[in-house]
Amino acid sequence: MTERISEAEHAVMEVLWEESPLTAQEVTERVPADRGWSANTVKTLLGRLLAKNVIAHEEEGRRYRYRPLVARGDYVVGESRKLIDRLFGGRLTPLVAHLAERDAITDQDIAEIEALLKELKQ
Repeated sequence: MTERISEAEHAVMEVLWEESPLTAQEVTERVPADRGWSANTVKTLLGRLLAKNVIAHEEEGRRYRYRPLVARGDYVVGESRKLIDRLFGGRLTPLVAHLAERDAITDQDIAEIEALLKELKQ
């Protein structure tokens, strides 16, 4: 994926990653209600995502059904890499150290990281 997706577009992608293909109306119904988006807002976002080639649509009668072209896992890897490259020189250790200094890591996080590291060493 070359073009970055906005936070609003990401909310639409989360809906499509959860279930697809969906019509614009179905996406509108599934976007979190606290956003207060109209069907027109969702259609605008779907249009932007189509232009960025991260979703596709198929015609079904008089409406379109939308589906992601980018897997959620691939998107997360790409965005994570960009964040670490931009803010921490491509290194993971400074990110973890930064979070630890800010008390942003819970005891459960530490236990999960330790388990992951143990698994990676094997």
